[in-house]
Amino acid sequence: MAELTHRFLTSIDQCTQDDWNRLMVSDYPFSRHQWFAALELSGATTAQTGWQPYHLLVEEAGVCVLIVPLFIKTHSYGEYVFDWAWADAYQHHGLSYYPKMLSAIPFTPCLGTRLIGGWQRQDLLKFALAAIKEECDTRGLSGWHCLFPNALQSDALSEIGLARRTGTQFHWFNRNYRDFGDFVATFSSRKRKNVLKERRRVLEQGFTFEVVAGNELAPEHWQFFYPLYQHTYLKRSGHAGYLGAEFFQRLGTTLPQNCVMVIARLEGRQVAASLLLRDSTTLYGRYWGCIEEFDFLHFETCYYQGIDYAISQGLQRFDGGAQGEHKLARGFEPVTTVSHHWLQDVRFQAAIDDFLQRESAMVQSYFNDARDHLPFKHEASDTP
Repeated sequence: MAELTHRFLTSIDQCTQDDWNRLMVSDYPFSRHQWFAALELSGATTAQTGWQPYHLLVEEAGVCVLIVPLFIKTHSYGEYVFDWAWADAYQHHGLSYYPKMLSAIPFTPCLGTRLIGGWQRQDLLKFALAAIKEECDTRGLSGWHCLFPNALQSDALSEIGLARRTGTQFHWFNRNYRDFGDFVATFSSRKRKNVLKERRRVLEQGFTFEVVAGNELAPEHWQFFYPLYQHTYLKRSGHAGYLGAEFFQRLGTTLPQNCVMVIARLEGRQVAASLLLRDSTTLYGRYWGCIEEFDFLHFETCYYQGIDYAISQGLQRFDGGAQGEHKLARGFEPVTTVSHHWLQDVRFQAAIDDFLQRESAMVQSYFNDARDHLPFKHEASDTP
């Protein structure tokens, strides 16, 4: 067997786009070199922002065979798997939870690829884990966390001993619908009327919508969208968004085939927009903003227009993002999300293992309750 070696990259530029992307087996956008490059080169993921790139490359006979995108984190912002209580417990015992090692898509809680290349080979995965553990020990990092891997990669991480944490999101599934009417025909009468009433109310206010995708997206579209994105963050959280204008411009230049923008107009004036990403199977809702507040405009721009687009494109799933129980009434179904965690301190690992076991039962109860609130005439039985 050829010798395995590894190295950690402190900048995405230390690996070429071709070398990185040749290991990708799908067109999932968030693990591609271009996505990480747009984040880093625009200043969103740097040591100064608490997102120091530290990507692991595993090489066999000098050829890269596995990439684990990694960051050294000095906080837990932008992750969507909440471990603040764990950090507080460390502090209470006079220990430091930060910095920590994180494998995640920054600011993006979308299920998908977190291990790129030969992760199916357990020898490679165990080698990567040993390298990560050694680096955590050398650099004084509290542990490694992998957020929102897909189901197959989650199983692989469980097999090599990483603790598993579950959560819930709400996704829409395309069951071969011909159009939106075909979709809501599966709803109970009252729920169907509510959704159609919301869509009708938006049209009565005079709104029209345009879906702009791929190379049709021009610099002026991104220039319009960026202030909307920032306004939404300021309104909801009181602080500026994590991403700068340069990130969106780079995204439009390097990954145009994955970008979809829904623009809402009122009397010819652009007043709102949502930004979605896509691949060959899935639509991902990411960001939205509006100049003024209007009845049901958010639901239409972010969800209903997305469903229309997914049906027209034959996409199988619409990942609407984190949280949002309001999505249930609009036909988004609960799905289980996972993360994996390893802590250097065996005492805290034992405590976390116990906590995760108890938390899992509560998450399952919430999942079951959410399914009871679905709007369908007969609850779908084939939800992943």
